[in-house]
Amino acid sequence: MEIQITCHAKEQEINDTSSDSLIDMINTNLTESKDISSKFQLTENCHHYTSLGEVEWDIQKYWYQRYSLFSLYDEGIYLTDDSWFGVTPEPIAKQVAKDLAKFCNSEKKVLIDMFSGAGGNVIAFARMNQEDGQHSWDQIIAIEKDISVLACAYHNATIYNVQKKISWIRGDSFEYLKSHASTINPKQTIIFASPPWGGPSYRNQSVFDLNTMQPYSLNHIYESCKDMDMALYLPRTSDLRQIALLAPKGKKIEVVQYCMMGVSKALVAYIPGVRDDENL
Repeated sequence: MEIQITCHAKEQEINDTSSDSLIDMINTNLTESKDISSKFQLTENCHHYTSLGEVEWDIQKYWYQRYSLFSLYDEGIYLTDDSWFGVTPEPIAKQVAKDLAKFCNSEKKVLIDMFSGAGGNVIAFARMNQEDGQHSWDQIIAIEKDISVLACAYHNATIYNVQKKISWIRGDSFEYLKSHASTINPKQTIIFASPPWGGPSYRNQSVFDLNTMQPYSLNHIYESCKDMDMALYLPRTSDLRQIALLAPKGKKIEVVQYCMMGVSKALVAYIPGVRDDENL
């Protein structure tokens, strides 16, 4: 097993210090209609805060960083209160999108975002698809269980005018992978997963045990999609020994630390898939 560690330092000035069995797939790549929009109407749990007085105390520090999360925040970005904790800052999301494209070979045409949240990463993937000379995805799939969070993601994608470039799925990502196993081509598909980290308590650990992540451990995520190449967005203090154990025989895992203002915010482990047609 082999692991390679690199670091991307991204300087950014921050302005202003369901049911698990339900899978609704709405493909907006081809057309936009009132029916599609109605599936993703913002709920009472979706908020666009415009002043500090509106913001709950435990997310106020994230509200101060709103323009680093979404540069177009003032255009009408919506988040649920829980979403503030998990959104990837836009500069990092853009760099991850570029790095993921470099990690892929030309066969990769489908990108599945297993935990799309309020859209930070999947919007970056779709925006990169618009840039000349960048890796082009035939399909970008965003999966999210929480209908309010998914509504925020869809709405935020409209702010960046990329909602039609994404297939939106309300449902459980693991169930989706199982039910679509016969139609997913592992050689053409890459998984991006930014799972819940189990709340802010991970910051109290100098080395974070990835198998204690809640509700999905590292091993659970890996075993569910190990036949496909994957990129896992994880806490910056993640135990690299646990990640290294996932390296397929004869291959290496690349781990990239993503930094803003000289401080690491998270890491991404780029992990090759294990395929039945390879000699393991």
